[in-house]
Amino acid sequence: MDNKDLSFQEIKSIAVETINAEARSIQQLGEYIDDDFAKSVQLIIKSLGRVIVTGIGKSANIAGKIVATLNSTGTPAIFMHAADAIHGDLGIIQPNDIVICISKSGNTPEIKVLVPLIKRFGNKLIALVSSTDSFLAKQADLVLKATVEKEACPNNLAPTSSTTAQLVLGDALAICLLRYRGFGSSDFAKYHPGGALGKKLYMRVEDIYKNNPSPKVFEDALLNEIIVEISSNRLGATAVVTNQNKLSGVITDGDLRRMLQTGKDLKTISAKEFMSKNPKTIDESEMAINAFHIMEKNSITQLIVTKGLNYAGIIHIHDIIREGIV
Repeated sequence: MDNKDLSFQEIKSIAVETINAEARSIQQLGEYIDDDFAKSVQLIIKSLGRVIVTGIGKSANIAGKIVATLNSTGTPAIFMHAADAIHGDLGIIQPNDIVICISKSGNTPEIKVLVPLIKRFGNKLIALVSSTDSFLAKQADLVLKATVEKEACPNNLAPTSSTTAQLVLGDALAICLLRYRGFGSSDFAKYHPGGALGKKLYMRVEDIYKNNPSPKVFEDALLNEIIVEISSNRLGATAVVTNQNKLSGVITDGDLRRMLQTGKDLKTISAKEFMSKNPKTIDESEMAINAFHIMEKNSITQLIVTKGLNYAGIIHIHDIIREGIV
């Protein structure tokens, strides 16, 4: 194989050409969504078993991704490599399971061995295949058509457009199942407890702010007490409360600096005289991501946390960032 020097423009042109070729393949998929697709969704919904997704070669890689998407959106699924299946892994398939077999040609040797075994078990078989005249398509109970005219590969050999089509069709299936089940954000939280996505969906303000001190002073507190409370707790602010712990206002570092510039008597000035009234607040039961949005919208770095009508603490924007929520 002889290397050919390509200019930046040629490289970019090839990349755009590839993207456009695959995009055209995806657009054509809509024409192949038929009753078999709808029946497949209903079959899976009504099933008492799992979805077993299998394939060989690049289709096996796509099968693994489809399994991951199904599992994360509420449909129990297991990946089974077609080659391993005919060498001992067929035990994965249980009586109520539905099998989705992915193949571009539908005629590979492993598929021709595997399909009759699945049929013998009595499991329903869904083919996700490019060639509808193939062995796999003819043996399947239902056929999902992932037909592409040609690969993005200039030699029309490397699986490119065909595997993209398989992937998109699998996503379409997963989203239909998601919508059918009424799978919502609270369900996502159950299946995505880790990482930023999970934390956005389940982490609440009370899970974070309680790790911080809860700086507060009373309305008649003098300047020295206010400065000590802000500096010792390192949140850049303190709440101002009544004797009943009801929130009156907030004093931030910025409020302190602005007050010092007024020339007022520093010995007698009290918290209620220069606090910011009606500060932005959030209840501790709210989602942490909502606290971030409030701070971002109002260009502030801390937010007063309340519990009902009472002052509870302060949540800082750095707390939310440190948790990896944003």
